[in-house]
Amino acid sequence: MKIAILGFGVVGSGAFEVLKNHGLTVKKVLDIRSHPELGNILTSNFDDILNDKEIGVVAEAIGGLEPAHTFVVKALKAGKHVVSSNKHLICQYYEELHTLARENGVTIRFTSAVGGGIPWLYNLKRAVRCDDVSKVMGIMNGTTNFILDNMISYGRDFDEVLKEAQALGYAEANPSADIDGLDVARKAAISSSIAFNTIIKEENVSILSMRNVTKADIDFIKAMGKTLRYMGFGIKTKDAISCFVEPVVLPGDALEANVNKNFNLISLFGKSVGRLSFYGQGAGKYPTGNALAQDVCDIVNGDYKLCCDFNEALVDNSLVARKYYIRTSASLDGDFESAIRKDGMSFVITKPMAVTRLHSLIKSITVKDPAVFCAGIEE
Repeated sequence: MKIAILGFGVVGSGAFEVLKNHGLTVKKVLDIRSHPELGNILTSNFDDILNDKEIGVVAEAIGGLEPAHTFVVKALKAGKHVVSSNKHLICQYYEELHTLARENGVTIRFTSAVGGGIPWLYNLKRAVRCDDVSKVMGIMNGTTNFILDNMISYGRDFDEVLKEAQALGYAEANPSADIDGLDVARKAAISSSIAFNTIIKEENVSILSMRNVTKADIDFIKAMGKTLRYMGFGIKTKDAISCFVEPVVLPGDALEANVNKNFNLISLFGKSVGRLSFYGQGAGKYPTGNALAQDVCDIVNGDYKLCCDFNEALVDNSLVARKYYIRTSASLDGDFESAIRKDGMSFVITKPMAVTRLHSLIKSITVKDPAVFCAGIEE
């Protein structure tokens, strides 16, 4: 069985090298850019891949929704297995792609879409087979962890660290997908879909941005003996599933509190196995390229079983309640656990509040104070 790779950027080129070094044949690489080193295996015409009966696996590393979606759909309909590192694509078209794979007797794999080189989704899928997973959570974005780790460890300002992250290639020129939580939301949705055998759509995920975090927040949280990370959550309650993304105040001895630089740490909580945590590089040419190649190897070795299944489930983010830290210049009314006024700012610790209620409150505060910052408190 021969292989085609769609996209020869960071991830695609990494996967190409890994597969080549392990003796697997990449027959075609699709890219609109010139890559003389690829010789005659390079093509800019997807039909060269679609119509080649020797190619049984298509590895998608283009990113974004189009033309990735069109190419993947055509490949599945043509009876070709698909592997993808594209979290946006998988999150947006989770049900459609699984349905097409099932109808055409092929599989779709995407273990590199969450956690980069960490075998997170692979092991989450295995855990679900024999255990009842009640919760997934973790640091799922290296850019935001790099920013917070630098602010906490070295007292640096948000804007300064963000510029460094962009210079190092961790953050895009437009960093919104990272710092406003869209990237983590997609990863939390995919993880929750697998953990709970359902479909969590991106629009069902409640998000608090971390873009307003300041040195004042870091100092206040440090004075509490705690630290700050940006995390995604999927939690199964008795009646529904909650899925949300928030900055999180953590005890100093929490596993996540000690994840430095641009590393990720993601955990599952099973009824039988307890907590399992997976740590490593969440992005990059070789970590993510290797994970994409691992999916290819599984299929080449005869593992054609469809990755996941799904049932209907209700998503309700009002069923999880937690305390919150809020910093704002706006006046706040309520029965809070603690409230300190300093330098024109209120630093508030709330009593337990439902996720949806708190997120709604922050939206209303933003009208008066666009710089408001909020974080959930993990105890």
